[in-house]
Amino acid sequence: MTTAQAPALNVENLQVEFAVRGGRVQAVRGVSMAVQAGQTLAIVGESGCGKSVAMMSLLGLIPTPPGRVVAGSAQLQGRQLLGLPEQQLNRLRGAEIAMIFQDPMSALNPTMKIGDQIAETLRVHVGMPRREAWRRAVALLDRVGVPAAAERANQYPFEFSGGMLQRAMIAMSLACKPAVLIADEPTTALDVTIQNQVLDLMQELQREMGMAIVLITHDLGVVARMADQVAVMYAGQIVEYGSVEDIFARSAHPYTLGLKQAMPAVAGSGERLAAIAGSPPDLFAPPPGCGFCERCPYAMSICQRTGPQLLALDAGHSARCWLQHPQAAGQPAPVYRSEVQP
Repeated sequence: MTTAQAPALNVENLQVEFAVRGGRVQAVRGVSMAVQAGQTLAIVGESGCGKSVAMMSLLGLIPTPPGRVVAGSAQLQGRQLLGLPEQQLNRLRGAEIAMIFQDPMSALNPTMKIGDQIAETLRVHVGMPRREAWRRAVALLDRVGVPAAAERANQYPFEFSGGMLQRAMIAMSLACKPAVLIADEPTTALDVTIQNQVLDLMQELQREMGMAIVLITHDLGVVARMADQVAVMYAGQIVEYGSVEDIFARSAHPYTLGLKQAMPAVAGSGERLAAIAGSPPDLFAPPPGCGFCERCPYAMSICQRTGPQLLALDAGHSARCWLQHPQAAGQPAPVYRSEVQP
């Protein structure tokens, strides 16, 4: 870490699997990451790479069975999350660590008014009286930009647009001023104007509260705008980790390069987008080597046999790629490698 301050959330060697018909899916394979108070860590990667599963497992929100945390540690402001009894987790969820879910319509209770759902969070975690909690819920809706908040608090989720639902979810998540906010694809299915408004709101509230944000997304444009640190995930592992400048200006893993080259802004006017050929590996039986080997245009023989560890490049920047090993014979020009001493 770049500072001596303890991270707001620190995850080490997280491993999650699902026992299903046909075997065990190793959905998360040794993920480690940390985020400081007041900063944003973006977790980026294709759908199915383990981004949401990793974060939901910290909160005890994966179905158990079939899912279970096999190994790892997760500390929220120094307090161990993994293995906590459900009663203790209930006291933390929504109070000290909160989550904005990918689909607010399915995350909210369709039979309860929006105001009641926000007020319930305050009554349960803060012990706030009913009337005071309702007034606070209306104030929160107004704070996140819901017009006519007193009237809208009396409405049900189906009466809200997608953008307003997302704002209501943010209001509920921030009601108790959590230390860590996990935002799972918070702008999915929103038009560009509403997306920008939601992102602006999250940044403004982060500055006010000093909270840490873990942003789960596949949109590199959102990453460039929001993130301080970035974890690139592939096949249940982090394949590159660094500052937003490292990831965009000094990409060190071919998968990161592939994601960047698939962005319309990078492809340029009139050019076809560069798709990443092939498919992710079968996590019922992960390959012995690099999970990206079969799709990588720069793969070497060692990539098939042995999976690399995260190799340190510069301070805070690492990549899970044999091309970055100090003894690598050579590498393609687009892949960055700093001078690393053996």
